[in-house]
Amino acid sequence: MHSKIRPHRKITGYSAVLLPFKQDGSVDGDAFCAHVVRTADAGLIPAVNMDTGYADLIEEHIRTEALRLTAGALSGRPFTAGAFVRSRVEDAFNPSPYYRQIEQILSFGGIPTIFQSFGLTALPSEQIICAYADFGRLAPQFIAFELGTMFAPFGKIYDLATYEELLKIPQCIGAKHSSLSRWSEWERLAVRDRIRPDFKVFTGNDLAIDMVMYGSDYLLGLSTFAPDYFALRDRYWFEGDLRYYELNDVLQYLGFFAFRAPVPAYKHTAAQFLKLRGWISCDNTHARSLKRPAGDIDILQKILEQLERLGK
Repeated sequence: MHSKIRPHRKITGYSAVLLPFKQDGSVDGDAFCAHVVRTADAGLIPAVNMDTGYADLIEEHIRTEALRLTAGALSGRPFTAGAFVRSRVEDAFNPSPYYRQIEQILSFGGIPTIFQSFGLTALPSEQIICAYADFGRLAPQFIAFELGTMFAPFGKIYDLATYEELLKIPQCIGAKHSSLSRWSEWERLAVRDRIRPDFKVFTGNDLAIDMVMYGSDYLLGLSTFAPDYFALRDRYWFEGDLRYYELNDVLQYLGFFAFRAPVPAYKHTAAQFLKLRGWISCDNTHARSLKRPAGDIDILQKILEQLERLGK
């Protein structure tokens, strides 16, 4: 099943904001707030406490502080935040930590994005749907999240029957799909078009960011490198401007470079790139996050120069 290209479509973009660190290893709250605002000003919706914000590594007080800073910086403009529950493979599903995360995000005015966990993905299909329906009793709006095991061992790509039932939960406004499979995403677009056209299929495929041409929207980590150029690319697509293609090609080149193995090190690549742009003063990452070689910076500089030429 191949989804048809859909020209002149207005793309909805959510951008997972990098959490920057200072030289001493502490969170750079000022740089974080500036990037949240920069993302929103570009026309994208900030997504905080996602993988790009070290959701699986940060402590609860940092998670809460990121929410506080985001809400203060945006002054009522929309954002989403990850509801992440740590789990072990032997853990049974426990909804209480999810409820606490959802309630906290709502208290700051955000839309929860529900991360998977070992307990949630181990449930039978009908119970998975019941769990999401229960989340909807707390959250007027939320975003679901399918995560391939190449990204996280607790992840799961749901079968299409389960996915179809997910679309029937009115509070679920969309789902981030991170399988790295175009075919799987095209299947979801077909289900969406048939069942609920207003539902958002948010591509999480940083290796195929042109899925927006086929009807996907996006919630990407790659867009934190360049929310301005992603917004420009999206505008070009809406207007039918052929400059879309060349700009998308360079952004995709950046994606292939940043998300090469080991994939989690892309967050260091993001820090290197944002430092090159003068948006952060230090390219440190979380102490337990994987690093990239310093030699990458020369390549990133050349990619940035390409983007700057195309953005004129």
